[in-house]
Order: sequence, then C-alpha cells, then structure tokens
Amino acid sequence: MLTDGPNQERVRRMKLRSLLFVPGDRPERFSKAVASGADAIILDLEDSVSTEQKPQARLNVAKYLAQPRKSSVLVRINPLDSGLAEADLAAILSVGSSSRPDGLMLPKAEDSKSVEKLIEIMGDNAVPILPIASETPAAVFGLGSYKHVSAHLMGLTWGAEDLPAAIGAASSREDDGRYTSPYEMVRALTLFGAHAAGVPAIETVFPAISDTQGLADYIARGRRDGFTGMMAIHPAQVEAINSGFAPSAEELANAKKIVAAFAAQPNIGALSIDGKMIDYPHLVLARKLLERAE
Repeated sequence: MLTDGPNQERVRRMKLRSLLFVPGDRPERFSKAVASGADAIILDLEDSVSTEQKPQARLNVAKYLAQPRKSSVLVRINPLDSGLAEADLAAILSVGSSSRPDGLMLPKAEDSKSVEKLIEIMGDNAVPILPIASETPAAVFGLGSYKHVSAHLMGLTWGAEDLPAAIGAASSREDDGRYTSPYEMVRALTLFGAHAAGVPAIETVFPAISDTQGLADYIARGRRDGFTGMMAIHPAQVEAINSGFAPSAEELANAKKIVAAFAAQPNIGALSIDGKMIDYPHLVLARKLLERAE
C-alpha cells in the first residue's frame, strides 16, 4: 500500500469548490477559464479532444504549464489502458517541477490499484490525483478502496455519462433531469468513498448550461448531501458553484457558536443553543464547515 503522498500540505490548502473543464486543443480559452474565477481549471486531453488533435493539445498544455499561474491547474489525461496516457504524461511531466500541473485527473479509474499504477508510471514526477471513479461497471465495486491511496488523492469524483454507455443503458436521467436509481446509487457510493478516504467529494457536471435554476438546485442538493465542490463545463456556471459551495455568514456564525459552546463545557455531551438541542455530530459538522472556510 502506498503511504507518503506528493505535496500533501499544498493539496490540503487547495480550494476546490469549482473545477472548470477546458479542451486542450483550445488554448485561446485557457486564460478565459482562469478569468471565470474557478478555483481550478482542468485542461482536457481526453474526451473533448479528437485523436488527431491530441498531439497539438499536449503541446498547448505543456506550454501553458510553463507560464506563471493564477489558479490551480489540473490535466485530465487519457485512460491508462488507452495507449495514449504515456504520451500525455511525457508531455506534461518531463518539464521542471515548477511547470508540472497541480494534479492529474484520471478517467476510467477502477479502484485504488489504478491510482497505484499511475503513481508508479509517474515515479519521481508524481503529482496528486483526482480519479473519476465511476465510469466502468467494475469501478462501481472499487469505490470503497480509495482510502488505501488517500495520501495521493486530491479528491474523488464521478460521472454519469460513460457508465450508461458502457452497459447499454438508454440514459442515466429521468425526464425531469433527476438520476435514475442505478446512478443515484453510484453517486452515493462515490460520496461515501471520498469521505471514507478523507478527501474532498466532487460532484459531477450539470450539462444544461442555460438552465440556471436547475443548476442552482443541483448545487444545493450536492452541498446538502455532503459534496464540497463541483465540476463545470462552462464559465457561466462557475459563479453559482463558488457561491453555492461557500458557507454563508449565518452558517459560519452558527458553527462558531457551536464550537465555542462545547469548548466552554468540554465534559458535556449535548447542550441547548437558541432553543435547539445540539450534540457531538453537530460539533463535528461545525468544525468541518469552519475548516473548509479557512
């Protein structure tokens, strides 16, 4: 089992509310993505780039990484079994340490062994990894394994597009946009897998770019359920995601009140605040919220 992870203090301090995808073959969009205010941009070498354009996309990404950055930068490489990942890694990791990405997004990850394999390939050039952990049928059964490689992760996320295609499902969504029951299960397992590993749980994308109310509802549901950030496919989604996953002033004040109350009475298991009974789980939640706010 792997233990020591790369740059874990830096990873812990990274803010990952919003992660915006940008096609690697569209370099004119890189700076615009940063200007959106996204906490991190994901320069994509996989699905959004055709096979013919992948060599140029690698050059574009490597050139961008060599420049000073104003936000965190991840690179989504191609799957490890695609025959393309090695060229991706050679292009973006062979440069000096200051020009490497802040992390890699690993598509088609099946379990912790996928992470171990990528770490082995990277060797001394290893950077933190964000697996997309639900894109194959086998991956669903590995969602509890990521705790074994948590020191190498910057989070865990999922997707609802590749999996239905892999099993021949007509769709992952109901007519009203909600996920069907199999994909609700996968979403939940990813959420719990991330928390079991002690890493951020990142919600998947909301594809309806013009549906602002639908996006707001999706963000609120994700945060309610325990996700701490979300991926985006368009700059117009970033502001809503940042706002939706940031604690409000009222929430922060309430969390501080709970922490202070228990600090004043450390030997008590439950107490009343503003007429409501508060116990230890509330204290845990308050501490987590304040930690994210920092």
